[in-house]
Amino acid sequence: MSNNHNNSSWALILGASSGFGEAVALKLAEDGYNIAGVHLDRQATIHNVERIKEQIKNCGVESLFFNINAADEEKRKDVLNEMEKKFHGKPSVKVLVHSLAFGTLKAYISNKREDVLTKAQMEMTVDVMAHSLVYWVQDLYLRNMLERKARIFAMTSSGGHTAIPFYGAVSAAKAALESHVRQLACELGPIEASVNAIMAGVTDTPALRKIPGNRMMIEVAGRRNPQGRLTTPEDVGKIVSLLCKDGGHWISGGVINADGGEDVVNFVGQGKPLEY
Repeated sequence: MSNNHNNSSWALILGASSGFGEAVALKLAEDGYNIAGVHLDRQATIHNVERIKEQIKNCGVESLFFNINAADEEKRKDVLNEMEKKFHGKPSVKVLVHSLAFGTLKAYISNKREDVLTKAQMEMTVDVMAHSLVYWVQDLYLRNMLERKARIFAMTSSGGHTAIPFYGAVSAAKAALESHVRQLACELGPIEASVNAIMAGVTDTPALRKIPGNRMMIEVAGRRNPQGRLTTPEDVGKIVSLLCKDGGHWISGGVINADGGEDVVNFVGQGKPLEY
């Protein structure tokens, strides 16, 4: 274990049981952070949470896990009440990671009304995947739970600035999330906290598998990426770890491409020269 800081510091991971949230939780535990994980799992996937908790324990740090809907206001209060007791009133959250992937994948336009995205589905998607970041940060700040120079990360995607079939509500959420990141970076400046959106490349995660046409997305990204492979959750875990080190707080308010250069390439070619 690499202890780079005071071992009383905690990382709060929203969406800690798979994908990016899991990888970040495990990497930060390895770095010496205690981990508070919020996740929503049924019986079929709860075994994965137990495995993650065991791996965190093997890093010699503490963990608290909460199986709740992270967008539920009352559940959020319950989690923070329990964490507050643990901290004895001392600011102890050094890192917050927002990695919630829960939304509706439907077209805006269709010949059948039952096939189009509804108002309730749009509002739920944007609330969970964007607005909930603001509410968690507000509560942490008002309860004096955020450490000075805290690092806050929100997982965005290229959907924040591109159109993808059936991804409209999630695209809207990602664009809103990036806007919230800018605003929070501005307003948390007095405590020297940094807030950034991490834009991973196409990554083969449980969330991606739910997007219609995911196999094509995976294939195209593999051919388009300058480094010839997909992004992995572990790549993202290492980038978050890097930005949590001393000096990283000066990077704030932006969208950080964590994709091996994938998003800047607008052709498919695996590095082969273009013919004109």
